[in-house]
Amino acid sequence: MSQTVKRAYKYRWYPTSEQAMLLHRTFGCVRYVWNRALAERTRRYKDESRNTTYVDTAKWLTGWKKEEESAFLAEVSNVPLQQALRAQQKAFAAFFAKRARHPRFKSRKQSQRSATFQNNAFTFREGQLTLAKTSEPLNVVWHRPLPEGAEPSTVTVSCDSTGRWFVSLLVEETITPMPSTGAQVGLDAGLHHLLTLSTGERVANPRRELIDRKKLAAAQKSLARKAKTGSNRAKARLKVARIHARIADRRRDHLHKVTTRLVRENQAIAVEDLAVRNMLKNHSLARGISDAPWGELRKMLEYKCQWHARALLPVERWHPSSRLCSTTECGHINAQMPLSVRSWTCPSCGTIHDRDVNAARNILAAGLAER
Repeated sequence: MSQTVKRAYKYRWYPTSEQAMLLHRTFGCVRYVWNRALAERTRRYKDESRNTTYVDTAKWLTGWKKEEESAFLAEVSNVPLQQALRAQQKAFAAFFAKRARHPRFKSRKQSQRSATFQNNAFTFREGQLTLAKTSEPLNVVWHRPLPEGAEPSTVTVSCDSTGRWFVSLLVEETITPMPSTGAQVGLDAGLHHLLTLSTGERVANPRRELIDRKKLAAAQKSLARKAKTGSNRAKARLKVARIHARIADRRRDHLHKVTTRLVRENQAIAVEDLAVRNMLKNHSLARGISDAPWGELRKMLEYKCQWHARALLPVERWHPSSRLCSTTECGHINAQMPLSVRSWTCPSCGTIHDRDVNAARNILAAGLAER
């Protein structure tokens, strides 16, 4: 059954000098509004014990534009500034609901700068996108078409640490689920292999960071030797940023290919509910875990399963998937199973198990049992 979802399409674009200057000013104004509103919210709660709503912050913004020291806020579109205040309101709502940490101040050195425009601050006609206060359309590289008849509701313009410009268009799209299959699979995440499937298949972990580690170390060493001010440091920082971007882009591309194939081929997918943030506290494995983005893999599986009417079956993290014998009617559980043990023989039934395949089969069985 088809369903209508909100989906973002991201494209690369190349600004003119005028557009770049305007958007850089917009990024700075967004940061200024966020930080000033956050400071005032904090002071108000601390000194007056009063909560703040979005309506309160919107009134502050109107007043700030009339002040001489912040009159520059009127030089850019008002919509991204309002969107920053809405985003802060949502961030505080998540914080009070204990779903996120307290909102923090934004630094001018942050790697990702962005501004969001609602449909009253841009025009989109015949494949031409024009933002408020700009005189000509954006030079967007449309590497894939938008859905037929799609009308963007919001446009987010961003500039990453390497100086690349992107535009993300949020549209409503009708998605037809993939054909139903009877296949079911359990996934065991690992470091040597990104995933081991209950079928016995192993998905390689490209280890993008490991491949470029020497190049990254040399670039970081060069950056550390540069003086704090000057163009040489800026050039060295850009080299480091480009290596990081290359690693992240290739890693994300691999994850999309893997998750799309898994969703296409299987009707139910069982995964272990890993606490990745806690696992990163293990300094011996933190670098390898970061290079195997299990958290991003889980997020991709979640929304792709939702789009295509697949069942994602999470298994609680304390399930003894590696220590439990997956043989039917055995169920022996070993007391311990060090990471160095890659295969073991069940003392009850004598079955020889591959550690990862056995874990994937147990994850599938547990996921189906809790379904």
